[in-house]
Amino acid sequence: MREGMLWFDNSDQRALSDKINRAARYYQAKYGIWPTLCFVNPSMMLSGPAQVEGIEVRTTNSVLPNHFWLGTAESLSSRPAA
Repeated sequence: MREGMLWFDNSDQRALSDKINRAARYYQAKYGIWPTLCFVNPSMMLSGPAQVEGIEVRTTNSVLPNHFWLGTAESLSSRPAA
């Protein structure tokens, strides 16, 4: 993912999947496409790799807790030649 949208949700009332789904709905309304990839802080994941509504959820330390970095995954064929 080269570009994405950063979303913040620190609600204790929502599950992680609900937070991602809510952010994805906003992303779709704003950009016209459904995101396929979401990065979250490792402290937010209860188990290993996950998927929510067709969105692959990955962890990275560069995303702060309660933040979600959403976008679309790049395929190798869509990358510009070096």
